[in-house]
Amino acid sequence: MAEFIPLTFPPAADASHPARWFCVREAKVLVSDQPEFDGQHHYLGMLDGAPCWAEWVPDSVPDDGAFMDLYSLYGRLDEVEWLIAGRAVQIVDWARSHQFCGRCGTATAHSDNDRSMRCPSCGQLAFPRLAPAIITLITRGDEALLARGVQFRGPMYSCLAGFVEPGESLEEAVAREVREEVGVAIADIVYRGSQPWPFPHSLMLGFRATWTSGEIVIDPTEILDAQWFRRDALPTIPPGISIARKLIDAWLAEV
Repeated sequence: MAEFIPLTFPPAADASHPARWFCVREAKVLVSDQPEFDGQHHYLGMLDGAPCWAEWVPDSVPDDGAFMDLYSLYGRLDEVEWLIAGRAVQIVDWARSHQFCGRCGTATAHSDNDRSMRCPSCGQLAFPRLAPAIITLITRGDEALLARGVQFRGPMYSCLAGFVEPGESLEEAVAREVREEVGVAIADIVYRGSQPWPFPHSLMLGFRATWTSGEIVIDPTEILDAQWFRRDALPTIPPGISIARKLIDAWLAEV
């Protein structure tokens, strides 16, 4: 598998490794060996010795179908490049959203020593946004609770997820989201891993938990359907690159 080393600033130029450009137009990406537009760009790191750049392409530049959203790019790029593309989308969107200081309104500039936008007037720094989100696989004996979200593409079922609110721990967020979305109580909340996720600017934190009480009562604003599924009768579940699938596969492997 290719190796990506994330970096904030580029090292000395090395002509033996041509650059890889992750050109971002709105939320779509085109991976190329050259920039598409002579505009704002951001260094991402090194992919097998090749410098990687994110470039903002304004929507005034025609889209001939070469730009694709991240969902469509999955499977067309290898996993490492797909994750770099997600990083590029987030960094470009962050820079575009912080062109002016949120405190005093002055135009910002890139900092010289870190990845932030600095206000030359009041000195406020704006770093890339990152919203922690939890995702949880709930089990009950030989069954797992999977749900179909209102925003899902197609009839797919997955683990329950939601964003962490200010003032709560990750475990508290897990219990609250489960209670709000499907109405059951859980215990034995255990962290299982994390995954960067660009929809929108999230760090997904994966957990396992066990059901303790309650019947499924869905929140229709968030969930279309939720059911208990046995290992041998699973519905359509997320693709392998997602942390939800990794949680489900780990549970299946426990037999």
